[in-house]
Amino acid sequence: MIDRRRFLQCIAAAAAPSGVYGCQSTSVRGGKLQKDPNKILSVSEGLSYQVVSRAGDKMSDGFVVPGAHDGMAAFAGDSRRIILVCNHELGHDSRDQSAFGRYKASQSHKQAEGLYDAGNGKTPGPGGTTTTVWNPVTGKTERQHLSLGGTETNCAGGRTPWGSWLSCEECFEDPGTTKGDTIVTTREKRHGYVFEVPAHERRLVAAEPIKSMGRFEHEACAVHETSGIVYLTEDKDHSCFYRYIPNVPGKLLEGGRLQALAVTDEPSMKTHNWENHDVRLNSEMATYWIDLHDVDSDENDLRLRAAADGAATFARGEGLTAAGDRLVFTCTTGGAARLGQVFAYTPSPYEGTPGEKQAPGHLSMIAESGLLSLLRNPDNLTMAPWGDLIICEDTALNCGVIGITPEGEQYSIADNPYSDSEMAGVCFSPDGKTMFVNIQYPGMTLAITGEWPV
Repeated sequence: MIDRRRFLQCIAAAAAPSGVYGCQSTSVRGGKLQKDPNKILSVSEGLSYQVVSRAGDKMSDGFVVPGAHDGMAAFAGDSRRIILVCNHELGHDSRDQSAFGRYKASQSHKQAEGLYDAGNGKTPGPGGTTTTVWNPVTGKTERQHLSLGGTETNCAGGRTPWGSWLSCEECFEDPGTTKGDTIVTTREKRHGYVFEVPAHERRLVAAEPIKSMGRFEHEACAVHETSGIVYLTEDKDHSCFYRYIPNVPGKLLEGGRLQALAVTDEPSMKTHNWENHDVRLNSEMATYWIDLHDVDSDENDLRLRAAADGAATFARGEGLTAAGDRLVFTCTTGGAARLGQVFAYTPSPYEGTPGEKQAPGHLSMIAESGLLSLLRNPDNLTMAPWGDLIICEDTALNCGVIGITPEGEQYSIADNPYSDSEMAGVCFSPDGKTMFVNIQYPGMTLAITGEWPV
């Protein structure tokens, strides 16, 4: 079993000498970890890993595995296989790590019909997603292919209950040609959108942006299964928390309403806690939602207009997951120490309908990292089969994967002291026996199995 070190319980800011909330421990790193002779990832005793995907390897479609593995989800495949759909956070400054590899784009992308932005045949968008079929019985990767192409900086996203992955562009780029010191980039289309990728497709999908979900620096998505509403985060210092109410649940391209979260009686509230402790641990705040207009804007100002209309702002909203009846999301640089916060949104019983005015949803901060916290700068996250939150770090120190129990205790599952790469894409197989996680650079997906605390 994972050694769950017992850390100090969550404490209120007023009682903390440092003035910070959060579950704290007497050391920065916790948990009993094994040194890795391969110098890839240290995991807790009772666990081991296998490499599922590695940047630069040739895929089944003739392309190469792109680098910068980021957000990811696991789906059930045929005959107990597991299907992984993985984002690749590649912009044009790192296009040599794209699926097109070192080939000239004009040659290699000809076979890639369905690219969103082919860059006039010269500089196709280097981001997108790969789909991997992995056999947990043999521990072998059986198939890999480029499933979304021609997009840029695909950071996180989220799985849907209807068997697809929502891939988010964390950028805001316009068409045209730009010249850097050594790179000339030509874009044919606007970027900053969400794209849907069916998990079971065996080919590159025709990329179509869901423009009604907004054009901004998207980070992650999560679907509220009961209502079909999609929630979204945004990776900016003063970002908003959004929801998209589709006209037809499960058919996102058919349009819908985009809204931003606001805190009742606290117009334009800043949740950062950078200067004042306006947000206290586990204190529920009633909320309402503000309709947004011109969501496919020419300017990267959606969050600014939303805040001016009363929406709350957050310190770099990143990871987002459905966790039981709540939506949980991370703010990577929130908190007095700027080491991160974790928020939970509890939907109204009448979410997305006029009835929520009488029974509004609630926002609460469930963790805030301080100088003594095990968890630092939280990013991608998921809910484990045993009910804990599992969170990837993107911090200045070596990054790891941290668990948080419902009681607020923190423990270490894995740690990466071998590179300065962030961890990303944490998710579990449909049967809950395998945890998948990415080491973003140089680009690798690992399958971790063993004695989970169930």
